Amino acid sequence: MDWNCSATLIGSLPHRDPAAALDLILSSGIDVPAWPQLPSRGYEENMYAQTAVTLPGAHIDAERKAITVDLDDYDPMEFYTALLSEDLEYYRHPPEYFGGLYELLDRELEGFMAVKGQITGPISEGLQIFDQDGRAVIYDDSYGEIVRKNVNMMARWQVQELRRVNSNPLMFFDEPTLTMLGTPFASVAADDAVAWINESMENVEAHKAIHCCGNTDWPMVMSTSADILSFDAYAYGHTIALYPEETAAFLERGGALAWGMVPNTAEGAAIEDPESLMGLLEMHMSALVDKGLDMDLLLRRCLLTPQCGLGGLEEDAVPAVMELLSGLSRALKERHSLP
Repeated sequence: MDWNCSATLIGSLPHRDPAAALDLILSSGIDVPAWPQLPSRGYEENMYAQTAVTLPGAHIDAERKAITVDLDDYDPMEFYTALLSEDLEYYRHPPEYFGGLYELLDRELEGFMAVKGQITGPISEGLQIFDQDGRAVIYDDSYGEIVRKNVNMMARWQVQELRRVNSNPLMFFDEPTLTMLGTPFASVAADDAVAWINESMENVEAHKAIHCCGNTDWPMVMSTSADILSFDAYAYGHTIALYPEETAAFLERGGALAWGMVPNTAEGAAIEDPESLMGLLEMHMSALVDKGLDMDLLLRRCLLTPQCGLGGLEEDAVPAVMELLSGLSRALKERHSLP
């Protein structure tokens, strides 16, 4: 799909009131509204807790901010019964964990080009849930599979619901720990990472994105079944030009790049404006053009986002970042005559 430098968000906002958070998003000029994750409301809205809520045996400890499971004492029968019978309702997201999602589902959003949801990807989720011995459950074959299937079914349920308010859903799989892949902190082989991500995306009937807010093996990410690569371009935009052949192949098969060009800190936003960010983005794109890519294709297959979520900001700092994001989108569309 051609996104034509349209703007969307990564997910988190610092608000506690879902209605206020979504009102800000919908009034900001952003083309693709996202439901806001609101971690300030409590650990229940932490990205890992949200995705763990339907996992068998998972204990979500809000006081310790930890998720654990005793691999010697859990019953996966009900989980697998729902999985094998394609019972998506079993994976319904509880309102107390997803205040922003349910606020969005109460709005009329068909007038937007798309609507965005998000789920924690299987690598990051599996590395942040620990067994009774303090070992990440991603290394247990049986429970690692449960994590992947859970991500998949939760994503499918969410897309089903998003489609009720907009016929063009976009689903982000957030994978921050891809930056650690291959280190002692994430000893997962690249081939396994690709297979597990693809498994989690299977039959998710939406535009599918992988978001990683640091530097990682971009050819590996682009080799998955994702339609969109979302990355922190403000800090790492130059790294994409290291892989011109892989990026060209990704775009030519229909892929798109979501450039996280807008700083997600108040200090960063204060020193930039749409013109300065447009210059930085065009510099990164030109580095790819110099290696044989087509600028028109890069612009058409371009989404714009903040570097990462905005949950670390003060509430009164968020509007400036939103304005910078929508202003960058408008400036690029005007300069390059994009719809």
